[in-house]
Amino acid sequence: MSKENLILEIENLVVNYELEAETVRAVNGISLSLEKGKIVGLVGETGAGKTTTALSILKLIPDPPGIIKNGNISVDGQDIIHASIEEMEVIRGKDVSMIFQDPMTSLNPVFTVGDQIAESIEIHEKISRNEAFKRAGEMLEMVGIPASRATEYPHQFSGGMKQRVVIAIALACNPKLIIADEPTTALDVTIQAQVLSLIKDLIEKNNASMLLITHDLGIVAEICDEVAVMYAGRIVEKGTLEDIFNNTKHPYTEGLFNSLPNIDDRNAILKPIKGLMPDPTNLPRGCSFAPRCDYCTDICEIQPENRMISHTHSVACSAYENPEFSIVRGSK
Repeated sequence: MSKENLILEIENLVVNYELEAETVRAVNGISLSLEKGKIVGLVGETGAGKTTTALSILKLIPDPPGIIKNGNISVDGQDIIHASIEEMEVIRGKDVSMIFQDPMTSLNPVFTVGDQIAESIEIHEKISRNEAFKRAGEMLEMVGIPASRATEYPHQFSGGMKQRVVIAIALACNPKLIIADEPTTALDVTIQAQVLSLIKDLIEKNNASMLLITHDLGIVAEICDEVAVMYAGRIVEKGTLEDIFNNTKHPYTEGLFNSLPNIDDRNAILKPIKGLMPDPTNLPRGCSFAPRCDYCTDICEIQPENRMISHTHSVACSAYENPEFSIVRGSK
């Protein structure tokens, strides 16, 4: 993969939350890249470190207690880790923007939605307030809301329409990279489908790229090109949509699929992953998934490295590092 074609590159990122009594190891050495024009899904349970990864890209980790201990992040060739506050104010909104999880709390209740969209445009485009407000109306039209509603306040909108406003804010300055942190979690199922379709269409129209953070494999199948599966602060499997869905290799990924209802067999019994996510202040030695893994052996006491099993597919599992130890897993 050519570096010139990468919009996002994360290398060996380590993020801790250092409290007085303990240290939360939120992200533990992940590497992830995103090509221009692609949508990558970052999948995992609550507490896997997905949102911390996203906030690191925007350099919004609360410090203290959060601290980026190691790693490099670049957006379209720009170094994020060593960027100054002033440089990040230019990058956020213009080059990279974020759609936050809950539209109910993402908007300021005392400003009109038009003002909130126009603010970003006015700052980054260096245009007048009137011109920015006119552009805000155009952005509302783009996400399916009449421009005449720009003078209304967030409480006058439904949950789905608030999320459309949040999307309009994120896309207002045509960013190269959009980070969407579970953008449909707070919405009804029918509204979810509309919002996902809207996001995909707008990204294609604006030739942008997106990192989609979610725990919903159905959403991933709907709009993503590639998938990275995250567990306990590490990426355990990464590949194309076909690699992950049709050639599942990591036991955790397999467990995620086994936890889904089978639409072809209503009597099929779900097989949830046993146990709970490990305590990030006291991670197990070796593979973090070992205590919950049906394939665990003594070799799992050694931390597995990511191993390429094809030119697009990588997995961090000891089964693929030791030639004397092999298992057969069914395709999903």
